[in-house]
Amino acid sequence: MNAFVRTLMLTIGIGLLVLIGIPTKHAAGLPNIVLIFADDLGWKDVGYQGSDFYETPNLDRLARAGMVFSQAYAGAGNCAPSRAVMLSGQYGPRHGVYAVDNTARGPKNLMRMIPIPNKSGLAESNVTMADALKAAGYATGIFGKWHLGGKEGAEPAAQGFDTVFNSRPNPNQKRDEPEDPKGIYSLTRAATTFIEKNKERPFFAYVAHHAIHTALEARPSSLEKFKAKKPGVQHKNALYAACLYDLDDGVALLLARLKELGLEKNTLVIFMSDNGGTQQSSQEPLRGSKGGYYEGGIREPFIAYWPGVIKPGSRSDVPIHNVDLFPTFLAVAGAATPKGKQLDGENLLPLFKQTGKLKRQSLFWHFPGYLDDPVIRGRDAVFRTRPVSVIRKGDWKLHLYHEEWLLDGGREKLATNNSVELYSIAADIGERTNLANANTAKRDELLNELLAWLKSVNAPLPTERNPAYAPGGLKK
Repeated sequence: MNAFVRTLMLTIGIGLLVLIGIPTKHAAGLPNIVLIFADDLGWKDVGYQGSDFYETPNLDRLARAGMVFSQAYAGAGNCAPSRAVMLSGQYGPRHGVYAVDNTARGPKNLMRMIPIPNKSGLAESNVTMADALKAAGYATGIFGKWHLGGKEGAEPAAQGFDTVFNSRPNPNQKRDEPEDPKGIYSLTRAATTFIEKNKERPFFAYVAHHAIHTALEARPSSLEKFKAKKPGVQHKNALYAACLYDLDDGVALLLARLKELGLEKNTLVIFMSDNGGTQQSSQEPLRGSKGGYYEGGIREPFIAYWPGVIKPGSRSDVPIHNVDLFPTFLAVAGAATPKGKQLDGENLLPLFKQTGKLKRQSLFWHFPGYLDDPVIRGRDAVFRTRPVSVIRKGDWKLHLYHEEWLLDGGREKLATNNSVELYSIAADIGERTNLANANTAKRDELLNELLAWLKSVNAPLPTERNPAYAPGGLKK
């Protein structure tokens, strides 16, 4: 299905809703949506979360003016799969994007199982949030990182975005751009131009920054500011701090333009990140970092701002997930779920408005492969993660490691095979004390639910032993 046919079908679907009497809003009165998405920004990196060195004055101000979610999660432990979850509104097993590049990253001889192959991007037939909003009458634009093309994916113009701007095709390559580090300012200018052009109609602006992913860059003045600052106990990297400071400045410029154009009160602004911080920035008390499925790899800063709708200075401790953004944006737009589309998230408007609770109880992650380089305080001395599935339910979180589960006796050997880790996140945010054998009732409850979910979404599981497995050396 090409982009034109898919958009046409979505538009016809919304027209039918009007004809059969389901209420919809006229496009001209719809709220605007701005999604600001940072790259590799950790939960502890922002000022309002208590960093002792980094400074994010504008994000801190936004947090005071809107609602902070203390337990917001990325769709995956690293970039591409997290974006795939968010944009599709679907958990990984439904689209097959699990990693960046491939799921066999690291020493092959230390992988006990053959990983499930990765898909390089979202299939063009997978209806994105941009497709749905475009069909609902929105102007749609992406400014920055896409990361979901590849041979099995499609470019943003084929997945619902009318306007596409990216000043840095390779965000990981260091460039000499002292006044536009990581493309922060060129992306912001492009986004504000798009907003001004479409100020008379509803718009969806997806501002997908390259910052603060390596290679780190910053304006010279910002770098000098943090070189002169006394290092913190937890954080002390001046270049990291300066890059983040410039990202924060870019957010301020975008918000200021919304206000100048008189659009602030009719615009929902969401700020979050795609995954946890890198090992350059400790996320303690959270365990781990980017690429892993401990809290440091998937818990994110998240701010929702909408004057007159979201109470200033409000806070929610309800666990949410970036898979929730698609149904939330549909609700904002007064649009129905696209025909044939399975959404895994839940509309967050009741939380934003403080008028109700979410129906669901559990969140899920699935990574059926290997990712090299160990995380901070991780489980493994070689890999950031091995094949794992995770459930978060209430205050509890369970990790199921498939190597031990499938090769070392499964449920019968649960007490000794180390296949399951169980944590009380409320009491142990740092995931330091594994309670799998101490609270077997809760362990079995979550394990059974996780196994049922894996079956319900047809999650592919690694089942074959790796014939090249030969522990004893770090061979690539």
